[in-house]
Amino acid sequence: MTESETFSLMTPLAVATAVITLTVVIHMLGLTALMATMQSRSRHIKPTQSLHRQGVFVVLVVMGLVLIHGIEIWLYAFVYLLLGAVGTVEEALYFSATTFTTLGYGDVILESRWRLVAALEGVNGFLLLGWSTAFLVSVISRLRSAELEWIDRLGED
Repeated sequence: MTESETFSLMTPLAVATAVITLTVVIHMLGLTALMATMQSRSRHIKPTQSLHRQGVFVVLVVMGLVLIHGIEIWLYAFVYLLLGAVGTVEEALYFSATTFTTLGYGDVILESRWRLVAALEGVNGFLLLGWSTAFLVSVISRLRSAELEWIDRLGED
């Protein structure tokens, strides 16, 4: 591998590493904020006391996760625009969303120089979506456990 080839590989790798690091930090901070919000709102919503309230609580959590992923997708789209890898905001957002979610339709293609960034976005999105899924399963599991405890307490009275 020549020095020029190494340099041309290192630039996209550096960009991808920086964006991945930033999205992981955004995700962690977003989930932390979502947990804090859930803790403060659960006293008012009381999700363990009815299926309707549980539904509202879960929908709010899912919308929070969508917001976090939306921020991450927009970040990648902004990077593609800064790199000149795509022509418009719509194209950047569309490409980023399909790549982040690993759908990758293939109707928008980056020049070869930036393909590594897109490939790593797919890996990053896959991991962050998995992290969110685990978080959501944990929230629902805790709701169910708390609901069962609440029902047991009602039976004891």
